[in-house]
Parts: sequence; C-alpha cells; structure tokens
Amino acid sequence: MSESGDWLRSHDGTTKTRLLMAGAFVGALLPLVTSILFSWPVEAGRATPGSPEDLRREAFDSPTGSCLQWSPPDGSDMRKVDCAQPHLFEVTSNVDISAEFGENAAAPDTARWQELAVAKCTPGAATYLGGQLDPFGRFTVNALKPTAEQWADGDRKVRCGVQRAAPSGALLPHSGTAARQDQSNIHEPGTCLALVGQEIGDPTDCANPHAFEIVGNVDLGTAFPGGYPTVDAQTEKAIELCAVVTTAYTGGADLAAKKLTPYPDTLKVESWDAGSRKIDCKVGAKLPDGTGLAPITNSVRGAQPSVTPPPPTSTGG
Repeated sequence: MSESGDWLRSHDGTTKTRLLMAGAFVGALLPLVTSILFSWPVEAGRATPGSPEDLRREAFDSPTGSCLQWSPPDGSDMRKVDCAQPHLFEVTSNVDISAEFGENAAAPDTARWQELAVAKCTPGAATYLGGQLDPFGRFTVNALKPTAEQWADGDRKVRCGVQRAAPSGALLPHSGTAARQDQSNIHEPGTCLALVGQEIGDPTDCANPHAFEIVGNVDLGTAFPGGYPTVDAQTEKAIELCAVVTTAYTGGADLAAKKLTPYPDTLKVESWDAGSRKIDCKVGAKLPDGTGLAPITNSVRGAQPSVTPPPPTSTGG
C-alpha cells in the first residue's frame, strides 16, 4: 500500500495566502471547487539509503529552508536540492497540530484542512519572507498534509512552503532562496505569456500565439520613495521608464508600425505594503475594435511579429 502526503490548495481571494496547484503527483487527484489534493509519492516501509524512495522520504520531512525539486507530472524523482539550483518548493515551516487533534481524533475533512493550511502556514511564510507576504507577488503558499495512512500512524504535521505558480497552477522553477528575494511578480525579459480567451496564461514559446512579451522590468521605488502612489501616478511613471527598456530591448523598433502597443504594469497597495516595487514592461496588440487583446506570433525582436485578426463574426442569412 502506498503512503502519501497531499498538496492542499485554497483559492480564496479574500485571504493573503494563495495555496496553489503543485502538479499531478502519483496517486489520486481530486479536483474540488476550492481545492486540489495531490498525492505525495512516499511509500510505506523501509527504503534503501540513497534510493529514490529514500530521497523522497527525506524531502517529505525536510526542515525549514530546504528546497525541493522534481520532474512533473509524477514527482517520482522528488529530492532536496541546493536552493541556488532551480527548484519548485521551499519549506517555510513544519507545524504540529497534535494539540488540536489527539491520537484518536478523526482526520480533518477537506474544508477543515483548508482552514488549517491558511491559519498555520501564512504566519510562518510571512516571517520566512521577511515579515510580510505579497498576496499578488511572486510566491504562493502551499501545504502538504498527511494521508489517511500517515494520520492513522500518528502523523500530525502540516508541511508548509512557498512556490511560484503560473496562472494555470503549473509550478515555475526559481533559483535562490525565497527568503532573500524580492516578491515582485516579474518575469525575465524575453518571456511570452499565452492568451487564453482574453485571460493571460502561462509562459509560452514566443513562436506560439501569445498576449504579451516581457521586454524588461523597472523599479518604481526610486520614483516613489514614500507611501503608495496612485495607479495613475504609477502608470505615468511606468510609461516613462518602460519606454527606455522597450527601446533597448527592441533596438528602437517602431511598435506602431508593427501594430504593437506597450503595456506597463502597476502595483496594488497590498503589494506595495509588502515591499514589492518592481513591475514588468510588456508589449502586446489590441483587437481592431479595441475591445481586447489580439494574439501575437513571434518575438517583437523579429522582423515582423504576426498579429492575428479575430475570426469574422457570422451573420444569419
């Protein structure tokens, strides 16, 4: 019989903790309205030292500050790695809930696990990240809970950690410890973001249809050393700063001639209060009627990126 831990996701926009999808590990995958549970690939019984199973066990019970890496989708090669290497999860705390759930207590249901994950993991994650968690920032909080078999054996720990997740929930590797990173939700220049309907999707190859290409990042903190600036003030300064990096990235290309438009980001007050100051500078294209985004194919650095027109609207005969 397999022995696993489960990823627990909550997608409640009213909290400052975002518990997001980690990936489809070995075992049952249970999609719910507000959570997704993932089996952790740790088997019962003894494991040979140094074996993949032994490495998975070690990863499962890693102390605070440990970084974990695996290959989606099954996570069978999950292991601890140096945080300087690309990784998908960073442990922020291991919380014991035995005082609330004694030896003979029934395991919490999914809704209760949701509450426990938010209550137990948010404070530790905020402390680990320097005191505050940016709810719209680079990192999200996730929790690993014991399975029914582990619970029956007396495991009462909630394993908490931070990770970076794309809009779809797919995890994005990052390098360096999260504890010393800026939480600003920025991307590397040259990253293209997919267009899903009129929603911004995951990073994709720029040869594929996409919504935006990231042409650089700028820091609004220098322009606004005091309190939170209005969105209008941010936008005005971002347009000015992004124009410089856009010119450098594109080699001074005439964006209008390519039917492209610059789109600078702004920051929410919660992000500003958490210390985030950096934003993405993006290039995209508008639909002819200006009602939304048009998909772009190829990089803005190319001779002529292709802006795809929307399909014609059918009319009755």
